[in-house]
Amino acid sequence: MKTMMRNVFALAALLLVAPAFAQAPANASPVDNSLPLVTVHKSPYCGCCKLWIEHMRAEGFEVKVVETEDLGPVKARVGIPPAKGSCHTAEVDGYFVEGHVPAQDVKRLLTERPQARGLTVPGMPIGSPGMEAPDGRVQPYTVELITPDGKAEPFARHGE
Repeated sequence: MKTMMRNVFALAALLLVAPAFAQAPANASPVDNSLPLVTVHKSPYCGCCKLWIEHMRAEGFEVKVVETEDLGPVKARVGIPPAKGSCHTAEVDGYFVEGHVPAQDVKRLLTERPQARGLTVPGMPIGSPGMEAPDGRVQPYTVELITPDGKAEPFARHGE
């Protein structure tokens, strides 16, 4: 009788936690609870933004997606300078992350905590996260740190 009761309790416990596991995709990486939430503002029609979000999730970030038709007000609010924009804008722990910035650079930003508005990869360089080419080609690109006064300085280089 004791064995049967233990089995019933074990089954009940499994049924309580099973729905949480059912919601995660089979290839999902666990969320790193030491990392802050990333809120991504994007067009509902952009496929490369979805791929960048998958990249961030694979690197342990929890990501909240906010779909919007007009990203202009978001970009203005967070302080993205002219000609430094891309297809999506993320916010993380007081910084913006504009475009296809690699997760490793976001993690470095959050560790070093420089006085800055955020990071940007202007445009959509081939080979950046979410813009991977089938042939593996990577167009050299620079992740830029945007200082409080809106100036850009190199933060990381990729594809060189």
